[in-house]
Amino acid sequence: MKREFIAHTPSKECPDKWHLLVEHLSETAKTASIFGKSFGYKHAGFILGLFHDLGKVNPKFQEYLIACNKGKKAAKTTHSIQGSSFLWWLLLQQNKMNLPLAICALGHHGGLDSQHKVITQDGKLHKWWKEKENDSIKKIMKDFLGNFSLVTPEKFPDNEFKQELLLRMLFSSLVDADFLDTEKHFDVMKSVIRTNSVRPSDLWPIFRAKQLKMMWQNREDKLNKIRNRIYFSCVEAAKNQPGVFRLTVPTGGGKTLSGMAFALKHAVVNKTHGFQRIIIALPYTSIIDQNAKVYREIFGDNFVLEHQSQVEVKEENNQDENYLRQRLASENWDYPIIITTTVQLFESLFNNKPSRCRKLHNIAKSILILDEIQTLPPELVEPTIDVLRTLVDDYGVTLVLSTATQPAFDSTPYLKSFEGITEILPDYKTYFDILKRVEYSPLKEFNSLEKLADDIAQQANSQSLTILNTRKHALKILEALEALRERKVDGLYHLSTLLCGAHRKKILKEVTDKLNSSDTAPVRLISTQVVEAGVDLDFPVVFRAIAPLDRIVQAAGRCNRNDKRNTKGKVIIFDFPEQRSPSQTYKLGIENAGILLKRNKPEKLHDPDLYTEFFQMMFRDVNLDKYNIQSDRKELDFPVVAEKYKLIEDTVPVVILTYDNNEGEKRLQKYLEKPSRETWRALMPYIVNLHYYDTQKEDIKECIVPIDETNTNLYKWIGVYDEKTHRGIRDIIRDPSDLII
Repeated sequence: MKREFIAHTPSKECPDKWHLLVEHLSETAKTASIFGKSFGYKHAGFILGLFHDLGKVNPKFQEYLIACNKGKKAAKTTHSIQGSSFLWWLLLQQNKMNLPLAICALGHHGGLDSQHKVITQDGKLHKWWKEKENDSIKKIMKDFLGNFSLVTPEKFPDNEFKQELLLRMLFSSLVDADFLDTEKHFDVMKSVIRTNSVRPSDLWPIFRAKQLKMMWQNREDKLNKIRNRIYFSCVEAAKNQPGVFRLTVPTGGGKTLSGMAFALKHAVVNKTHGFQRIIIALPYTSIIDQNAKVYREIFGDNFVLEHQSQVEVKEENNQDENYLRQRLASENWDYPIIITTTVQLFESLFNNKPSRCRKLHNIAKSILILDEIQTLPPELVEPTIDVLRTLVDDYGVTLVLSTATQPAFDSTPYLKSFEGITEILPDYKTYFDILKRVEYSPLKEFNSLEKLADDIAQQANSQSLTILNTRKHALKILEALEALRERKVDGLYHLSTLLCGAHRKKILKEVTDKLNSSDTAPVRLISTQVVEAGVDLDFPVVFRAIAPLDRIVQAAGRCNRNDKRNTKGKVIIFDFPEQRSPSQTYKLGIENAGILLKRNKPEKLHDPDLYTEFFQMMFRDVNLDKYNIQSDRKELDFPVVAEKYKLIEDTVPVVILTYDNNEGEKRLQKYLEKPSRETWRALMPYIVNLHYYDTQKEDIKECIVPIDETNTNLYKWIGVYDEKTHRGIRDIIRDPSDLII
């Protein structure tokens, strides 16, 4: 009788149902083929699906699984290298150009390794293949492959950078297909692949009907008339073919809804292109909170995924069910509308770990809106733009660069950028003239932060927003204003990323309600940069510490945003001797901003051409590939690329247990009881991402506790969490803090 090999042990719910290897490889291959087909590599996806777990035919591995099921302690044994070595050998006979496929098969548990360690002469796979002691396993694998019909993978591109991104997309296709089939085995109630068959084109009628109704109700409002003009221009521009677009809209011009209108209509007009989803990437968690709420009110919860962070699972060959469930909780972006951070998007595109790469294949055939694109660190611009250009050229992506302050990607000699960027609003400059709702002050010097606090307290209007460049200075201003309570400095609020998402939402709601209810209700919000881009706040006065020019204008977007006051808003740009910069590049941005502010009158800040000049200066003064990432990409050195490409320092997710009547504790327990994408999504509003450096300080170490019995980097906070004065996690003030989260 022919032996049946096992892929996974039975689940706790179905203790008699083993996951057969022939079924797992077959289903994974079919699904990976479907994923690969969206970018022209269905055969490569199929082959990876067949070979990734082929090594599980190893008798030692079969014994290990049986021992696991009986609750016995068994020696762990690898299975990835056997199947990937066999694949390497087959590709060596067929087409050496396709040898890197074996890197994907080998890395489906531990991550993509470097080419020179894996597929070269005397690399890992060659060494395993030539060992005589492995001949018996080779024979078992060869016999087992008789269950399947093999196909020849498509030829890889000659260009090294295109090849590198293709490997990431195929790796993603394999990992997601593997995870989905494994998930289906361990949780029979889970849906099969792509149960959500709704596509962006299906959502256009819902959006259009609600948008037209809102326009009709607010048709007499002056600002809404302008926003409506922008909206219809976006709908008209959506009729273009897929490609690269630029949406240049002044702050407060309604690009959150107009950008969505462009994307949905673009999907309808280009229906044969087959756009699968809309991905909106934003720099700050506070914007995600707000935008997700707007889109959910339109589409409901079933079609909008808010993805801010994810638990990192130690990647290994462990086959324990609880460990596998932890891995399966990683996100795969299987929704028609994704709202995520630029960190999640870009760091995943350059990462090498399965849990981070799982979602990448779902970027193919998407409409990718990069909101506030100017926040991309200049020192990472060259590799980032190269990958984005390839996504457009080879993966059917339409790219939208959306901001009021467009980086000069296509007008600088220091960067090979996109060809033929289409302006969604060809007359965008006229909107900057029409939407002049603020007056900028000349740069104002304060002797100290205490003097600034006095100025804030003495304002005739008790409603103001103050934005500092560092947490330390924001807290110092807050404390100085608290000391002035005898002068009736009331309505103090504070925002930074040391508050969990649920807490930030509450503060923003309280602040917005007060601003909307009365012109005299005291509201003094002291914040880091986390509040300045995309957050729908409307203050009569904004104080902004001198910063890179684009950040000053973004801060001005929180001033007189809805243009309902009789006078223009006041934006006061200030400096002080203690001023510090969160990073060297940020410091350079401040210096260049200072040059332009001295050279031009404050009124010039309304001219978008000034920001083109600013970014040209920045791109001239900064190495746009500071870490030589492109050379490592060319060598297919995936671990090194992942290590070098960091938008922010390494962070760890920490659950805030006590906020909102211990809601974080309740949701954490649900996640631990049954790890899944759903329970992780529910937990996210109660998580703060702390810099790894902070977690190593003695006073902070005592306040974070690792979650027991997991292989993750997830922690819980047992220290002080300040709800009353909105400081959140106390005693962490290290910068850089909120540049990109």
